[in-house]
Amino acid sequence: MRGRSAIRASSLLTALLACLGPASLARAQSGFDLEGKSVTPFAAGHGKIVVLVFLRRDCPVSSRYAPVIQKISADHERDASFWLVYPDKAETSAEIRKYQQDYAYRLPAVRDPEHVLVKLAHAEITPEAAVFDENRHLVYHGRIDDWYVEFGRSRPAPTTHELSDAIEATMTGKPIARSAVKGVGCYISDLE
Repeated sequence: MRGRSAIRASSLLTALLACLGPASLARAQSGFDLEGKSVTPFAAGHGKIVVLVFLRRDCPVSSRYAPVIQKISADHERDASFWLVYPDKAETSAEIRKYQQDYAYRLPAVRDPEHVLVKLAHAEITPEAAVFDENRHLVYHGRIDDWYVEFGRSRPAPTTHELSDAIEATMTGKPIARSAVKGVGCYISDLE
């Protein structure tokens, strides 16, 4: 029930932000690229689904998901715009660039030190993903799959694939089985 209420609240927030006008809306939905410039993931890839994946460099679960995230993004590159979001206020652009290089990420990265995107996506954990439809409504937020049972304990392989399923359902206009699924990993610090 909490997931549906959160989705409705996000949709309401998105509708209210749309009334602000393009400049205000962009500020309300932006983070910073690794050069320190304001960037709005929702402005890129017009007509595509937007997927935000929240990561922390110091989270071992985030790091283990790098190949999975890259495969899902490659599988859906025609229909979805993927962004890696780094919400830790202490992480520098140089540290994020090194992390991206170490894990061979080729996805755009955005710093979210003010947790603007975190709040829009209702993110609490890293790694966690949020899927926004073509109209920029939040349709799913939560874990990538069920590979991790709890922090420090994983299955040999996942048995469910919530992120991929949410993307597929959104692309085909079908309802998403579960709009919110709690993630397993590292908490995003400084949440209000």
